[in-house]
Amino acid sequence: MMAILFNACASEPHYLIKAEIDGSDGELFLLQKRVDGEIVAIDSAISGKGSFKMEGSVEYPDIVQIIAVNTGDRVSFYIENSDINITGTLDSLFDARITGSKTQDEYQSLIDSDKPLSEKYENAQREYQIARQVNDTQKMSQYETELDEIDNEMMNLQKEFVRNNPSSYVTPSILKSLSYYLGADEIEGAINALDTNVAKVPVVKDLKELAIAMKPVSIGKKAPDFTLTDVTGNPVSLSSKTGAKLLLVDFWAAWCTPCRLENPNLVRIYNEFNKKGFDIFGVSLDQSKDDWTKAIADDKLTWTHVSDLQYFNNAAARLYAVNAIPANFLLDESGIIIARNLRGKDLYDKVIEVLGK
Repeated sequence: MMAILFNACASEPHYLIKAEIDGSDGELFLLQKRVDGEIVAIDSAISGKGSFKMEGSVEYPDIVQIIAVNTGDRVSFYIENSDINITGTLDSLFDARITGSKTQDEYQSLIDSDKPLSEKYENAQREYQIARQVNDTQKMSQYETELDEIDNEMMNLQKEFVRNNPSSYVTPSILKSLSYYLGADEIEGAINALDTNVAKVPVVKDLKELAIAMKPVSIGKKAPDFTLTDVTGNPVSLSSKTGAKLLLVDFWAAWCTPCRLENPNLVRIYNEFNKKGFDIFGVSLDQSKDDWTKAIADDKLTWTHVSDLQYFNNAAARLYAVNAIPANFLLDESGIIIARNLRGKDLYDKVIEVLGK
């Protein structure tokens, strides 16, 4: 009876991680995952002569990381109930080879297909920064266009993965990263196409809630009004600004690097089209008023700015289902949302389309 019980337990789905990490003798490794927004350790092992094992079970394939405590080196991968082998060296643990996880193989195939575009994007980004340092506006515009085109290619590649892999546990994470660019109906359509088991993972529940929250601020809807204080402490409502032919409600923060990189583009569009009826209403997700006002001055943002200095608990951000920045909503003169999350050339082209040259 004991033998039967032991064999039954041993046959239950579980994972066995076997790691061979050169240069890691005596190193403490932690197996970690994100739970409710925090990184938690779910197992640990000390390497003996470069080898260690970890064993357990997971409810569904999920992304985890193994980190060397003393060095901080780490590698991320999808864990599932299978025999998983990790081989590499401690000083380049991020580049370790992972085998035995079907889900990791699916994720790696996406990374491999995206790699040429990623390298192309990094090169263009580097050239853009060089042009920006010498204020070469012609080259800056050239590389902005190139970056937008590459970004669209990368996004289309991810969308194709979501469409073609409804039974992959990688798909919900990719869909979450794409949700910034998608409307509520698109998110719901992608969720409905998922395999039944995949649709049970927590990230899908989050996406469903996001889609519901996004519907009141979808394209074609009347922009909900809100009131926050400006830099001088005076309350300013969105409705007081909607007399403009075009109003961009821009969610940003001083600490947000992509926001700060986009600000010069906003300044150019504002300076060119403000007298033709284009305006911007800046909503900051900062927590420090000093950082907020300094960024406004440094980036020469001369339009109206408001905030409650509550980070992502910002009242307007919650109202508009903003969970990543930069984010924006373009309103017509009636306060109807006509576009969202337009940046760079896409925003410029849309302003021209509505206001004309």
